[in-house]
Amino acid sequence: MNGEASFEHGLEPDILEFVEVDPTGRYGRYNEILGKGSSKTVYKAFDEYEGIEVAWNQVKLHDLLQSSEDLERLYCEIHLLKTLKHENIMKFYTSWVDTDNRNINFVTEMFTSGTLRQYRLKHRRVNIRAVKHWCRQILRGLLYLHSHVIHRDLKCDNIFINGNQGEVKIGDLGLAAILRKSHAARCVGTPEFMAPEVYEEEYNELVDIYSFGMCILEMVTFEYPYSECTHPAQIYKKVVSGKKPEALYKVKDPEVREFIEKCLATVSHRLTAMELLRDPFLEIDDYGSELRLLEYQRDDYDSGPLVRQPLYDVHFSNSSSLINGYTNYLGYGPECDIGYNSLDYETSEIDLFARQEDRHSGDVDLIIKGKRIENDDIFLRLRIADKEG
Repeated sequence: MNGEASFEHGLEPDILEFVEVDPTGRYGRYNEILGKGSSKTVYKAFDEYEGIEVAWNQVKLHDLLQSSEDLERLYCEIHLLKTLKHENIMKFYTSWVDTDNRNINFVTEMFTSGTLRQYRLKHRRVNIRAVKHWCRQILRGLLYLHSHVIHRDLKCDNIFINGNQGEVKIGDLGLAAILRKSHAARCVGTPEFMAPEVYEEEYNELVDIYSFGMCILEMVTFEYPYSECTHPAQIYKKVVSGKKPEALYKVKDPEVREFIEKCLATVSHRLTAMELLRDPFLEIDDYGSELRLLEYQRDDYDSGPLVRQPLYDVHFSNSSSLINGYTNYLGYGPECDIGYNSLDYETSEIDLFARQEDRHSGDVDLIIKGKRIENDDIFLRLRIADKEG
């Protein structure tokens, strides 16, 4: 950087100054570490052209390169990362090799809330709808990814989130292998998330679905799969013998557990990303069918359910009952002064999209008006009055 940097009071110079600049002069790296692994360190950086903060990933070459074939594979993967464009895949901006320091550097987008694991630990009370929303985004990213590459190290530590928008993206594709039918990729990944077939070094993109199932398990239990094991050899023994992690049996919601088990099934029965996206568990319902309580019991956590739901349960169709309705949930105004669980009436053959009035039930007047509004939402107005009005 040319010229002198100006500093604000109370800030250290090495935080404000660039300690390294990319070959084009566009990206500058700060001395602030965002994350650190065994072979990679991620720093906060700045894109001077766009005026945005970015992530500067630095990997030691000696950790990657054991042969000329490794170098060739690395260049192929870097080229592939540049071509991946999807709303649920981390953006990859540029990369270069620093031969003097034997580093490879690549710049990606930065996320305001860090990894999904960090975010979930910070926000421990989450509705099941939010978990499903994250799952749909991850699966859409995998669906796109699997037309190009296998991730091979999917876990919540490698999934990133912008918490102010609920935007989830798959990242850390450095271990990804180009899909090749001629030979198997090397055995890489995180033992707790690796499918059994990975250990045999003969596998396909469905290993990422297995890892995705373990990600859901981590999301709802806050613990790494197989945390009961003390070393990788124990994990390996359980995985290859088909034994599931103990955390799975602590998930009390049957639908959540069933969906996870679909992901952890043997490879011959495991579903693809597209099939899981079509699973009824991930269907979008804006009117309460997702508001079930996700139960999880843990001895050292007793401050209530980890995934919360409101106190109402609304079900309706063209010829069904409106039970335990909470009117404010449906967008009513102050004129409908009905509280929690106060309604237990049945109506028959009600057309929600036509004007309904003057329905009588003994000494009680029941009036329901319904119409469809913007975005196919349904507006209902309910009035119940006795003879006194």
